[in-house]
Amino acid sequence: MLIPITALRVTPLHLALKYPSTITNFLQRIFGLAAFTLMFTQILLGAFMEKLTEKLGAWVFSFHIFEGILIYTLALLHPLIFMAYNHFIGQGWNPYAVFINVCLLCQTATGYYYTLGMISFWLLTVTVFAGFFRASSPWMRLNWRKLHVFNYVVFLIAGLHGFLIGTDFKVQPFFTIGLIMYAVILGVVIFKEIPILFRNFLVWVRS
Repeated sequence: MLIPITALRVTPLHLALKYPSTITNFLQRIFGLAAFTLMFTQILLGAFMEKLTEKLGAWVFSFHIFEGILIYTLALLHPLIFMAYNHFIGQGWNPYAVFINVCLLCQTATGYYYTLGMISFWLLTVTVFAGFFRASSPWMRLNWRKLHVFNYVVFLIAGLHGFLIGTDFKVQPFFTIGLIMYAVILGVVIFKEIPILFRNFLVWVRS
């Protein structure tokens, strides 16, 4: 309920449904909030998958896969609906602008915020396909988890994108809850993943 309540606090339903542009803007925001929130639980499940499956059963891994597909669907719909929104406000259909137009020296701050969103989407694409094709070759079976670790980067970059440009991210209580989610994942990276990477590095150096 947090996600629709947050979106409705910004745009009441009678205004959200008034025009095609407001409908697409409303849906785009909801899908963005949902993708960010679901990715928080997705990453925690992945980080502690072995312990969770031991205690709760194999269904946890099956749910993890289903949730990953759902997250990617939402993440894909988010820019697609933004493209439709741009069309309805007279800017035409321009997939390049919403998927590819990354800038390193952007003319405006907004350009950087959109760039963060695009980078997070393409990194998410890599991690999703790494998981999906994890058994497709010996190399993938050996390395897919290394690629899947980029989910942490995706979440942190997508979070920056949301907090910097997302209207709903600034609305309470989502703002506070979102900061807590961001801090938790950052803590997992610092206290769990980085030590593992460091140990693996030492093993590699000594081998």
